[in-house]
Amino acid sequence: MRLAIMSVAHLHADGYINNLRAVPDVEFLGIADDDLARGQAFAEQHCTRLYESYDALLADKPDGVLVCSENARHLPLVLQAAEAGVHILCEKPLATTVEDCRTMIDACERAGVKLMTAFPMRFSPPVIEAKRVVDSGALGRIYGCNTTNQGSCPKDSRAWFVDKELAGGGAVMDHTVHLTDLLRWYLNSEVVEVFAETNAILYADATDEVETGGLISLLFDNGVFATIDCSWSKPKYYPTWGGLAMEIVGEGGFTTVDAFRQKITVYSHDRGRPVYKPWGSDADQGLINEFVASIREDRVPSITGYDGLKATEVVVAAYRSAETGQVVRLPLE
Repeated sequence: MRLAIMSVAHLHADGYINNLRAVPDVEFLGIADDDLARGQAFAEQHCTRLYESYDALLADKPDGVLVCSENARHLPLVLQAAEAGVHILCEKPLATTVEDCRTMIDACERAGVKLMTAFPMRFSPPVIEAKRVVDSGALGRIYGCNTTNQGSCPKDSRAWFVDKELAGGGAVMDHTVHLTDLLRWYLNSEVVEVFAETNAILYADATDEVETGGLISLLFDNGVFATIDCSWSKPKYYPTWGGLAMEIVGEGGFTTVDAFRQKITVYSHDRGRPVYKPWGSDADQGLINEFVASIREDRVPSITGYDGLKATEVVVAAYRSAETGQVVRLPLE
């Protein structure tokens, strides 16, 4: 199987290239990027081929591509790959609007290609174990979930994250979708109400375009209440980018999830501060393995474009709620 990456704007591309190379019988063809300087730097760093254009990459007939562009630029790349008959794994969020999500899904269905949304947390062993506990009924009826997907402001690693036109928003756009997807997966239920509050108190000197803090309240159609703290609330000197955690409360018990607990703390003179280094499982590898398997087995991937759409819908509703101060009901009209 032949795979490639379309755009390396998103920092996850740096990890995905190693995940692709780790899959048996997968040939990694290379990358293309509309920013040639960025593409050249990435190609040199990772010792891979840089195609002169996306058309040139697709002309080499890959079986699948990973779209890792800026959020607002997912749509044209997905449409271009679908038209070429190439299967697609698209970085999250699937798009910055629900309309773009629908356009992507419809285009892939017409072209007969698979569209998978990059939600790697579904392949995290702690997350999977908590899913098993919930499904087993050990917690009884689920009452509520308190969740966090916090991080530091990503401006220093990728400046476009604080560019509203390219990113579509700030912390809410960046960190709401993972937990929305996991909650939908755990509860087998859809969000029907969203209420959100946002601000730009944290990292106020880093951006005047997007929010840096957010707290989102969700009501699911089965009556479960959940909250998501999606803030860029970790300081620049925090030992890692952030983390993802969940507290799930049921009538028969309570469980917690820390998706990044597998780590060691490294102290070095070079950095002058502690740094967390992961060990053990790699959720990104599980994501890539599933994408490859869905192509090989000619089946629908376990995470679909529709999953990406439903997560994006919550983000759009959160922005609408924060602007109006009102609860927003889903599905959006």
